[in-house]
Amino acid sequence: MEPENHTGIPEFYLLGLSENPEIQSVLFGLFLSLYLVTVFGNLLIILAIVSDPKLHTPMYLFLSNLSFSDICFTSTTVPKMLLDIQTQSKLITYAGCITQMYFFTVFGLLDNLLLTVMAYDRFVAICHPLHYTVLMNPKLCSQLLLLAWLISILGALPESLTALRLSFCAVVEIPHYFCELPEVLKLACSDTFINNVVLYIVTGIMGFFPLAGILFSYSQIVTSVLRISTVGGKYKAFSTCGSHLSVVSLFYGTCLGVYLSSIWTQASWAGVFASVLYTVVTPMMNPFIYSLRNRDMKRALNTLLCSVPSSS
Repeated sequence: MEPENHTGIPEFYLLGLSENPEIQSVLFGLFLSLYLVTVFGNLLIILAIVSDPKLHTPMYLFLSNLSFSDICFTSTTVPKMLLDIQTQSKLITYAGCITQMYFFTVFGLLDNLLLTVMAYDRFVAICHPLHYTVLMNPKLCSQLLLLAWLISILGALPESLTALRLSFCAVVEIPHYFCELPEVLKLACSDTFINNVVLYIVTGIMGFFPLAGILFSYSQIVTSVLRISTVGGKYKAFSTCGSHLSVVSLFYGTCLGVYLSSIWTQASWAGVFASVLYTVVTPMMNPFIYSLRNRDMKRALNTLLCSVPSSS
């Protein structure tokens, strides 16, 4: 029997990370700092790649798109949370909640697919170096990027559209700092069987196939590298994909943390903490990983930063 106080246009309230007023200012300062570091760090990566002709290669083309996606991914959740803390308001409209869920899914899927494309790029570079320029030509790179964007935009539609069919109670309190779909489904007054089926199908397809592609690419890379006779050659081959492998590990590690925490524990704080790692920490760490582990990026960033004072 469904509750009788459900409505077509409910009011959603994001309870945030804590209701303690003394912690609010700390959370505001912490997440504002993390957000600014994420935005400026990824913008520096994009500017360094655009300004340095030596970085106009497929690998860095994909990296610039990943940095842009990370900025958008974080921007779907953190600014709203900061605004809520600053204004002491927890309200988010029904349309705003659905919109946030959609774009959060779009850029999450895009990150996933871009990491897969980057793994394929490293596979071609290491396993077929003589044919790299032919295989990874500008036309193919553009097609791969276009395909990643289209799949992300279309792949996020089923979850968001099926959420529109749900009915909610007049007041919905979400124990989170953004409208995460699994949390919203738990609060629906109507049957969520179809929504859960769609969620599992989309998550399964968009999670399994990209991860399988990444694992296949790196299995081939490892096999190819082990055939190299010299230690220096092995180190050089591994160093070309070390940054990407670090980002892949961080991305999938935090993603698994979100879903495993929701399965193995009913404590809401565990899922929220895992979501913070997934949505805030990972996009912030990517620029550091690529700038610290990549000599070309270090050189490009130094050139970019040193040219700022001279140009003024």
